[in-house]
Formats: sequence, structure tokens, C-alpha cells
Amino acid sequence: MSAHPENTHVTHTFAALAKSDAQLAPLADHHYSKAVSAERVEAAKAGLEKSGFKVHVVENRGEAFNTIKNLIPAGASVNNAHSTSLEEIGFVTYLKGETAWNNVHATILGEKDPAKQAELRRTIGTTVDYYLTSVAAVTEDGKVAHGDLSGSKVGGVAFGANNVIIIAGANKIVKDEKEAFIRTSEFALHAESARARDAYGVPASALVNYEVLRQVSPFTPGRIQVVLVKEALGF
Repeated sequence: MSAHPENTHVTHTFAALAKSDAQLAPLADHHYSKAVSAERVEAAKAGLEKSGFKVHVVENRGEAFNTIKNLIPAGASVNNAHSTSLEEIGFVTYLKGETAWNNVHATILGEKDPAKQAELRRTIGTTVDYYLTSVAAVTEDGKVAHGDLSGSKVGGVAFGANNVIIIAGANKIVKDEKEAFIRTSEFALHAESARARDAYGVPASALVNYEVLRQVSPFTPGRIQVVLVKEALGF
């Protein structure tokens, strides 16, 4: 297996949260926490490519880390949404060190005034050269679905950033758009709520914004790349 930096957020993996959070525990062995077959990964790849996404299929976390690292040119400005998948492959740890990129996420977090930080998220945060994120679901017929509470993530993915790199474990693959919403609202949201309870001390998260990318815009071909990992990652 290819090497990758350490995940420094081990208490926020799905397995860890399912053990520590009583509300999430009933979903601990849910099929959405498990990787689908290689055949379904290939079906999703074919569907995404038909929809205009550029797709990279990799075997494991180490290959995912190296693939994403090699997709971003030196000097590029980079921001990332919160992503347990990016944490699990060690990419968030890597970004905290010295890189060849302009780490906009670090600039945003360095601003301690809440109002000023929110303005940075709205402006430089969503208009970077490369925006990195994971999603809640990838369909076999070539759609990508995700959501957030604030809007900063869906905004950057839909339009703001020059390039978007999405990482998705094989546990994110579903049949179609209908099932994508089921996975997002009945599984991923509950896991994110467990993380939010631990990280922020709030009762739950909320699916305020929900976005489905049915195809890549004809005005920006090649803008969105998807890294499919043949392992379970995130939630």
C-alpha cells in the first residue's frame, strides 16, 4: 500500500463516532459504511465520465493522497471543505505543513474575528484555483450529490473555484439520484451530526443546502475531477 501522512482526526472517523456517539451507534454496521464491489466502482466511473467528469480510480488511501497531490500544480491557491475522507488519507495533515501551494484554508483559520473569517470564507475561500472536498453520494449513472449547512461548500463546488477535486470512497456509491438523497439525509447527515456534537458541542448538524451535480458545465469542461477510492472513506 502506498504511504500517506497520518490522520490526526482519528476520533472523527465513522467507526470511531459510531462507538462514541449513542445516537449514531444504530448505524454502525449500515451497508452505506461499506465499500461496494469493484464492478459498481467501474459503473460509477463510466457514468461520471459520460457526464463530463474526469475520473481517477485508485486502490487505497495512499494512492488517493498521491493522486490528489499530483493534480495540483505548484503555486496554486488551495482550499478545502471539511472532509473526513481528506482527513483519513492524511491530506489535511499534509496541508498543515510546508507545501508548494498557497494554503487559503490556513489563512482563513488564522483570522480569529468571526465576522472577518466568514467574509474570507465567502470571498477567497470559494474562488481558489483548487477546491478540495468529499461528497455524500456518487451515483452509478454519473451524478454527484452533497450538502452543507453554511453554503460555503456547495458554492465553491458549483461555481466559485477554478478547479474542483472530489474524493469519494466506494461506500459513497449508490444506484441513482433518489438513493443519493436517501444516503445523504438518512446516513451521512447522522454521521456529520455525531461529528458536530463532538467537535462543536451542538445538538446536530443540518442539511440546509443540497446540491446535485448532474453533469459538468459545458462552459468549464474538465473543471471537476473525481478520485474514486476502492475503500470505505468518510461518511
